Amino acid sequence: MDLSTRADIEAPIGLVFDELTNFTAFETAALRRGVEVARLDSRDVPGRGMQWRAVFPFRGRKRAMALKLEDFDRPARLRFDLDAASVTGELLVELLELSRSTTRLTLKVRLRPLTLSARILVQSMRLAKGRITGRMHDRLHLWALEVADRHRRGAGRG
Repeated sequence: MDLSTRADIEAPIGLVFDELTNFTAFETAALRRGVEVARLDSRDVPGRGMQWRAVFPFRGRKRAMALKLEDFDRPARLRFDLDAASVTGELLVELLELSRSTTRLTLKVRLRPLTLSARILVQSMRLAKGRITGRMHDRLHLWALEVADRHRRGAGRG
């Protein structure tokens, strides 16, 4: 199953990439939403090889997923491999500079079921694809507005 959305952000590509690679902020946000997040690597700076384990409630059960940063191409691309008990996949984040002050962020998620029960789960997600994509789109746009706002406030200093 493939999901995708995009947002245009009123901020330079380098700043957007820096915000995307502020993994501590994403970990904190996940913890606030009830996701248990554990960092599995010991890297000091963001880069290829970073790993996390996340445990989160989904459809009434706790699910565990491992994430590994496989592609780190500053400032254009991040690719994460996803691995759960019965589903694998990837999360791809691509950035495109539209102008000096505008960046297009494209987010793509691909999930592949490994078992029959996972196929049923993914099939039910396909039926709700519009709603899931809409929620993903809304979250991405909210994040994009926050990044643009921080950029405007930062650019106003001086």
